[in-house]
Amino acid sequence: MNIRENVLEGLRSIKGNMLRTVLTAMIITFGITALVGILTTIDGMQGSVNKSFEGLGANSFDIRIEQSFGRRNGMSQKRVEPITYRQARKYNELFSGKTNAVVSTYTNVSGAVVIKYESLKTNPNVLVMGVDENYTAMKGYKIQSGRSISTTDEEYASSVVILGNEIAQTLFPKQSPIGKSISVMGDKYQVIGVLEKKGSITGGGDDRVALIPLHASRKYDTKGTFSYEITTSVPNASDMDYIIGEATAVMRQVRGDRAGVDDTFKIERSDALLKDFEEVTGYLRVGGFGISFITLLGASIALMNIMMVSVTERTREIGIRKALGASPSKIRFQFLIEAIVICILGGLAGIIIGISVGNMVAVFMSDNSSFIVPWAWITLGLVVCVTVGLLSGFYPAYKASKLDPIEALRYE
Repeated sequence: MNIRENVLEGLRSIKGNMLRTVLTAMIITFGITALVGILTTIDGMQGSVNKSFEGLGANSFDIRIEQSFGRRNGMSQKRVEPITYRQARKYNELFSGKTNAVVSTYTNVSGAVVIKYESLKTNPNVLVMGVDENYTAMKGYKIQSGRSISTTDEEYASSVVILGNEIAQTLFPKQSPIGKSISVMGDKYQVIGVLEKKGSITGGGDDRVALIPLHASRKYDTKGTFSYEITTSVPNASDMDYIIGEATAVMRQVRGDRAGVDDTFKIERSDALLKDFEEVTGYLRVGGFGISFITLLGASIALMNIMMVSVTERTREIGIRKALGASPSKIRFQFLIEAIVICILGGLAGIIIGISVGNMVAVFMSDNSSFIVPWAWITLGLVVCVTVGLLSGFYPAYKASKLDPIEALRYE
């Protein structure tokens, strides 16, 4: 009996015990759905994060102060002085003269602002930021309508603002906001642009920002407590380490850090968060494998039980096959093929459901996630199905191949 005949015989046996087989295949389906679904979700989220970092680029780094939280390990922490506007400008002048890197300076003005337009207003969760003309391009923002902040706006501290997509939809649901005058922190600003919807796996905060010229934002720093952050973009990734070294030296000079004293600022590469997320997704994949393994273990036990029952029910059939000349290896092969066929049928259903569910969850968690077909996980799922079929069917197949033909023919 060749492989094709064994597969057909396995399908006939499955058809003869449809309910029992379907229940077993469903258990395998759930296991493969968990495996493929979880891994597809993780890949979808990873792809979404990668897209978010595409505009930012891997060739940039941020300079900011280390946030202090009062006391740590029973010891009070020294308060780090903020990076002032003058220091940020000085860094830009000195660093731009040494390299051809592009520098952007920005600051958080307030993170709980209400923006008003006529009778409409936003929730008190708008982040107002003072930015320069390079900020939107370097941070991966795209202008949906209008324009970005220009050098003229920055030079003359113009009262203009760029709105995040969510704010624009809230204040201007049926009209274009370009050219309209809105109230921001008690002052009038003219809307010159609207950002494209960006979304975020952290809650969509990028769509609730209002960007005003950096020089215009300085009037809100009445107590001199604003800390300015600096983003530097490097043209060539291979020069990143060298440029960071130069930036560190320039910033220490600007901040007046003495030799032998730690930096009063920190430098964070743009790809650092991406690497951290990749590490987290690695742990999630391990967890996904664990959940799937437990489910598939239960499925393999159920499948082995069904195959044992099948051997008992077909004892007389096995005796007839042996009496007609079937060798133990052929009997064993037939039952193994039957177990594998059941696993593959359940696995294929699990793969289809897993891909669908995984992509739906990824899209729900991140707006800019795209539909993916994880061929690597599909291949892994099929390999797992065949492995489960072999492991679950081996003992029943071995038991069937060792039956005595005479005793088998007498079985009622």
